[in-house]
Amino acid sequence: MRPVWTGSIGFGLVNIPVRLYTAVQDSSLDLDMLDKHDMSNIRFKRVNESTGKEVPFKDIVKGYMYHDNYVVLEPEDFQSADAKKSKTIEIMNFVDVNEVDSIYFEHPYYIEPDKNGERAFALLRDALISTGKVGISTFVLRNKEALAMVKPLGKGLVLNRMRFPEEIRSMEDLKLPEKEKRRGKEEEMAKQLIEQLSDKFDISAFHDTYTDKLKKIIAAKAKGKKIVRPKLKVVKTDSEDLMSMLKASLGKKKAS
Repeated sequence: MRPVWTGSIGFGLVNIPVRLYTAVQDSSLDLDMLDKHDMSNIRFKRVNESTGKEVPFKDIVKGYMYHDNYVVLEPEDFQSADAKKSKTIEIMNFVDVNEVDSIYFEHPYYIEPDKNGERAFALLRDALISTGKVGISTFVLRNKEALAMVKPLGKGLVLNRMRFPEEIRSMEDLKLPEKEKRRGKEEEMAKQLIEQLSDKFDISAFHDTYTDKLKKIIAAKAKGKKIVRPKLKVVKTDSEDLMSMLKASLGKKKAS
């Protein structure tokens, strides 16, 4: 793996040299866009809006429209905005992990100690494990300031890049039902069903079955086989049928 960021984690007066590596990879199929007439690949070009000519990547700069004129920003300008944040993951405070809602999580990165940082890295990891805390920090990645959570995972540390509060949309415009005061037997049966289906979370039990099935369709089409396309109808449970559906669900689980 190649690091996507190098710098240090800072908490208090302690600074730990580290490298960041992206912790995830795409499991979806790599599909190409083709011209259906001759199966040629579709290419996307960077072109000059005025001349229509293609522009080499080395000649492309970044600019910001300011008072009807573009101001061009050089790579050094981004670091000058806040040199410390561009090189330091500054932990501002520590909180209980359960206090951070998953809606803020954006992208995970593995943290690896750089040269001479192993001892301090292990100290931070072990202290987080023993206290049940995570570190909330800010840093700059790809010219954008990010909020982040530093959390222990096994022998390592994971940095979860987070969204700022202003990036989360409000739910005010959604038409949501109010909490019903009296659910009676329906709610009791729903609780029973939840309890019946409760288990310890095991990520290894889950797999991208959609992609597997798509691969089988591709293999079948390559052999010239006819694909049978099932018709799926979305079934809705009427409020009047809730009790009967809950009973059937409980019974189905017991019979299996």
